[in-house]
Amino acid sequence: MTDPRLSVVVPAYNEAESLPELHRELVAALDALGMSWEVLYVDDGSRDGTDRVIERLCAEDPRARGILLSRNFGKSAALATGFNAVRGAFVCTLDADLQDDPAELPRLFAALDQGLDVVSGWKTKRRDPITKRWPSKLFNAVTSAVAGVRLHDFNCGFKLYRREVVNALEVYGELHRFLPALAHWRGFRVGEVGVNHRPRRFGQSKFGASRFVNGFLDLLTAAFISTSALKPLHVFGRIGLTFLLVGFGLGVWFVVQWAHGEPLRVRPLMLFGAASVLLGIQFILMGLLGEMIAHQSARDEYPVRRRFNLEQP
Repeated sequence: MTDPRLSVVVPAYNEAESLPELHRELVAALDALGMSWEVLYVDDGSRDGTDRVIERLCAEDPRARGILLSRNFGKSAALATGFNAVRGAFVCTLDADLQDDPAELPRLFAALDQGLDVVSGWKTKRRDPITKRWPSKLFNAVTSAVAGVRLHDFNCGFKLYRREVVNALEVYGELHRFLPALAHWRGFRVGEVGVNHRPRRFGQSKFGASRFVNGFLDLLTAAFISTSALKPLHVFGRIGLTFLLVGFGLGVWFVVQWAHGEPLRVRPLMLFGAASVLLGIQFILMGLLGEMIAHQSARDEYPVRRRFNLEQP
């Protein structure tokens, strides 16, 4: 059986009402592209019968595939599960709530053909309440500054990737919000294109206000891991050397004072200097341990942007 050219990953959580209409729209849009395709629905532990809808869609259409997670693990887990199962050279993701318009796929492919590796959708006219729009603007501004790649909408679920990108990304926690940033840090070319965004037709948003706090913490995690995972000693070593220099400097100052006849007494500044030396040694040791762990878990190869006349792994 020949692998499809395009794989579409749809994470779903309590979207039983939306999925039948979404599948009809996807079939129409994907058939119009003129390439072979598959749709992979990943049920993230739904409780409204989403699993039965997915089972029915797969029975009716052999191009539909389904994965049912044992419980609700979150969108990142659903995407990671889908990425591990895709077979296409291109991978598209979109949400199951019908707010993403599958008819916009040709625009994403047109942007990808310009040399990009990841095309992220940009909801230029977002059909959400202001309580979601304004916090998202702040979130996107902060993420752009930290990530070093300028996008208007990091969190849009409608994205198109080359297969090499999803193979190189590790998605867990809530890192699905930062996939363009993760891809950029891994050396891939990232861009965006404006897409149609539609009002929600069924149910309500599954994400509360806590997503902004969690998102900020996950952004720090992603930035730290992506920029320092290969050389942890560079991170912890710099901190350790700073503490060592401060402690050593204070120690030299007390020695000079003692040489000039000043009696040595236990002072807060002396204790601070001794503590700085100990902290510096500990941070350096942490960096060395991190180097050992990174060496043991390092991949055999670095992320590859494209392959030509080579068998796809």
